[in-house]
Amino acid sequence: MPHAHHARVESLWISITLFLVALVYLREWLRVAWLVPEGVKGWRAGSFLVGVLLVWVGLGSPLSLLDHELLTVHMVKHLLLMTFAPPLILLGTPWELLPRHRRQRLMELIARPLHSAPMRQLGHRLLHPAVGWVGATATLVVWHIPSIFVLGMRSQMWHGIEQASFLVTGLLFWWTVVEPSRNTLKWPESSILLYLFFATLPCDILSGFLVFCDRVVYPVYLSPLRRFGLTALEDQQCAGALMWTCVTVIYLIAGTILTARLLSPRWSQEYAIRQSETQAIALGKCDVQRVEAV
Repeated sequence: MPHAHHARVESLWISITLFLVALVYLREWLRVAWLVPEGVKGWRAGSFLVGVLLVWVGLGSPLSLLDHELLTVHMVKHLLLMTFAPPLILLGTPWELLPRHRRQRLMELIARPLHSAPMRQLGHRLLHPAVGWVGATATLVVWHIPSIFVLGMRSQMWHGIEQASFLVTGLLFWWTVVEPSRNTLKWPESSILLYLFFATLPCDILSGFLVFCDRVVYPVYLSPLRRFGLTALEDQQCAGALMWTCVTVIYLIAGTILTARLLSPRWSQEYAIRQSETQAIALGKCDVQRVEAV
């Protein structure tokens, strides 16, 4: 009962926070949409709001309270936080909704702590594709080790850390896919397809293990009182099959869209222009640093 009470209070605060985020975003979008021709498109705004809604389903909805009873629900939460919501939120580009003066002021506030070389290097490393890939893979694998999985289920604090890590690493992983032209690395565009392909392998191994294992991997779900008529082993198989199917389909869709964009001459030109602008900015920063050093 104490755990259920804390979970409901946490869900309430998460719901209020996400509602305020969506409300502020919608207000700013309505203000900008008719004033700025090159503002955030309607489909991008819808993408952001749907992404926030999926985060709410995974963290604040009544469904989220069932993850201690069904592994399938637990897997649904992980998929929402790591696979579905992050790309939709990133596609919303909420940064463009800020007024120019607020954007400049925010940049100044961010630039102050990032003025030092170590902080700038940290920012570049966090957005490195390898960090996104390794971080997402490590988060997926580590939190599904039985002993660590049980720790997350029995501790409210570790459960919150687990959910936050899935969302954060999901955003870092999908940043490379959704915003490839903002990446300062000189990687070929087609490498993102390999990035997605290799990301499916850990998910396939884990989901295949859950589906074909003949024993219950997580004893916390061995309860005589089961909902929806599923045994613990059937619940585990359902969770594994759900993960296997969803990850494969989502990554396949992302790869298909990316391939179509790469084959488009217009996209290739825009990509080259944005890459040259990014490199010019990076070179400009280096020149400024050299002058300051002298």
